[in-house]
Amino acid sequence: MKKDNNEEMFPIVDEQGNILSAATRGECHNGSKLLHPVVHLHVFNSQGEIYLQKRPDWKDIQPGKWDTAVGGHVDLGESVEMALKREVQEELGITNFTPELLTTYVFESEREKELVFAHKTVYDDTIAPSDELDGGRFWPLDEVRAHIGKGVFTPNFESEFKKLGF
Repeated sequence: MKKDNNEEMFPIVDEQGNILSAATRGECHNGSKLLHPVVHLHVFNSQGEIYLQKRPDWKDIQPGKWDTAVGGHVDLGESVEMALKREVQEELGITNFTPELLTTYVFESEREKELVFAHKTVYDDTIAPSDELDGGRFWPLDEVRAHIGKGVFTPNFESEFKKLGF
C-alpha cells in the first residue's frame, strides 16, 4: 500500500511566510504544530461547478474524504508558485492554467498547523487525476452545500469553502 513519505522536508515558516527552519513531514504531522506552507487550488469549470478530489485511503490526513481539487505541501527550497504548478501537474495532469490568489490564512487541526495559500482557476479541458488521488469530479455548488457537515468533505475544505463564500 502507498503511504506518505514521512522524511520529506518542509520549510517551517512564520505567519508571513518567512522561512525559520525545516522539519520532516512526520514532524509536521505528529501534533507538533510546526507551521508549514501548503498550496490549494480550487478548480471551477465555466458552468460554475467546483472540482473536488477524493483522498485515497492510504493518506495520513483525512483518508477517504472529498477535498480541494489540489492541495499540497511546499517543499523545502520551493516557492509557492513552483509548488502550485508542481502539485497541479502531479495531481490533475494540468500544465496550462492561470491561478488567482484568493487568500492566505493559518489552518490548525489536532495534528498540524498550515499556512495556506488558496488559489482558484477556471478550467474546461481534460482533468486526469493521478494515482495520488482516488479520482475526482465536478460538483454543483448546491450539492456541496447540501453535504457540508455530514462527514463527506475534509474539515479544511469545508472551512475554506465557507471562508471564501463559494
